[in-house]
Amino acid sequence: MKLVTSPQRLPDSDKVTVNVGLVDLAQMDLLVNEGFYSNRTDFVRTAIRNQLQVHAESIRQTVVRKRYVLGQHRYSRRELEEVIASGQRLEIHVLGLAVIEDDVTPELADQAIASVQVLGAFIAAPATRQVLADRIHT
Repeated sequence: MKLVTSPQRLPDSDKVTVNVGLVDLAQMDLLVNEGFYSNRTDFVRTAIRNQLQVHAESIRQTVVRKRYVLGQHRYSRRELEEVIASGQRLEIHVLGLAVIEDDVTPELADQAIASVQVLGAFIAAPATRQVLADRIHT
């Protein structure tokens, strides 16, 4: 999970470093040189998308089983106040981007949120992240 410090900047991608064997790298470069891909990044993105497609059903089943929100979810003061009013605590499970809005105080987050599991990026004010630190699971 990536912790993003600036609530204004919403990431849509992240950089990944991959060590690739020289023979594999040479074959990638050959495909780029032959015009199959525009560059190495294009090759890697295509390979990732293909593998995600191969495993799409497994991903779907896991998202359902673990009750992940897929994509982006923003948690507002109003939503967290409603959770508290219902006598419950929120378990945040997001596959993508989870944002705790700036109108949520650390005290409100502390009362309303039982756990946070985000595969992707999690954006919250530093004080809110600090209050939730022992409940953030990667």
